[in-house]
Amino acid sequence: MSTLRIAEIFGPTIQGEGALIGMPTVFVRAGGCDYRCRWCDSLHAVDNTYRHDWLPMQSQDVMDRIRDLSGGAPVMVSLSGGNPAIQPFERLIDTGRAEGYRFALETQGSVARDWFAKLDMLVLSPKPPSSGETVNWERFDACIAAAGNAPMAMKIVIFDEADYRWARHVADRYPALPLYLQPCNHTPPPPETEDAAIDMDGILERMRWLVDRTVADRWFSPHILPQLHVLLWGNRRGV
Repeated sequence: MSTLRIAEIFGPTIQGEGALIGMPTVFVRAGGCDYRCRWCDSLHAVDNTYRHDWLPMQSQDVMDRIRDLSGGAPVMVSLSGGNPAIQPFERLIDTGRAEGYRFALETQGSVARDWFAKLDMLVLSPKPPSSGETVNWERFDACIAAAGNAPMAMKIVIFDEADYRWARHVADRYPALPLYLQPCNHTPPPPETEDAAIDMDGILERMRWLVDRTVADRWFSPHILPQLHVLLWGNRRGV
């Protein structure tokens, strides 16, 4: 049996962003990532410095925890990270779906898996220039192909004008993908803390700027959303 490396499992709470915003969800956050974004808000699940805090778990153990948290009532399960695509989640998805649970996964689109086709939602989140990473579009296209007919959406974090212009080009490249834009949280919590001060005024200012920018350009296709969990709970983890 393949072992999963799990940084945390929590919920039910609500999905705070993207295509499923507001939906009651249990989160399974995988440890490990092939990216190192400058503004990453989940370094505790990304940086190998914290790998000793990640629990080795079998799929059945993860499913047991999901059932316990949800009281056995089927709920949406979000596989996040890090990059959950680097881990073997297929057995968990098969087990959960057989019991009525639904599964969403968010990834930057750098690793394609055949089991993407079993998801109830695949959210592809290519990282903009402010992240310091460069998207491999062949790998990104491979993720889309792997998902087949599974529902898909694209989410892009916007930090500045360069990110905005980049997002316009990406949207033109993938016009069939529903697009969600959100301002970046420029005050991410340090990995060693479960809470931290947050510049809420700055986040709201970025949100207003993004709305004004898209409307002025008559760019009416994307959904423009805040990170709802940040507005409600700041940088707290586990909510």
